[in-house]
Amino acid sequence: MNDSSRTVPVRVALAVGLVLHLGAASMFAEGAALRLRATAIGGGAPSAPWTIELSRWSTEAERATLLAAFSAPASAPPAAVAPAGRGGRAGRGPAPPPSPLARLTTAVKAAPTLGFIWGDGVTGYSIKYAWRASSSAGGERVVLVTDRRLGAHAPDWALPSVTGTEAEFTLVEMQLDGKGAGEGKTSLTSAIAVDAAAGTLALAGYAAAPTMLKVTR
Repeated sequence: MNDSSRTVPVRVALAVGLVLHLGAASMFAEGAALRLRATAIGGGAPSAPWTIELSRWSTEAERATLLAAFSAPASAPPAAVAPAGRGGRAGRGPAPPPSPLARLTTAVKAAPTLGFIWGDGVTGYSIKYAWRASSSAGGERVVLVTDRRLGAHAPDWALPSVTGTEAEFTLVEMQLDGKGAGEGKTSLTSAIAVDAAAGTLALAGYAAAPTMLKVTR
């Protein structure tokens, strides 16, 4: 295989990334609902900053769908296993109900795309959930959920092992000041919870979670 033939897949990948990026850019032609830059922190973190571009915030109905998926009550316990038949094999009971994390994963995949987080111009993450509220300090609290694991293209990013963080998606919670600068923490290192008082998905124990993103305008 000569050098020119080996560059074809690379050219195709770049072309596809450019088309996706240009298509996403059209969403923000009339002004974005949110536009931020985020730099990852930690050993092995991606060096290029991420660009967060949001076309709109989740509607109340869209938020309710994801909240219900994650906090739905557990299904009824499975029926008793049937007694063994002639072959000595017990009958199989019903499959266990999906976990809250599995239900939320399905809901995230089905949710509309509200914006994107771009890494290197080719690597992009669709934003499927977007919520914000004013803080008492005059800033904002923002929660976003992406369709894939943030930093999936940077496997060497040093992340502590936390039970319950194996979800395919990533929840990003940010605390911003009045100028749009602040910090971001993610479900890559912290468990996901429902903030019932605010009516949103959130990180459990935000204050104690490690900061993973430095956020600026």
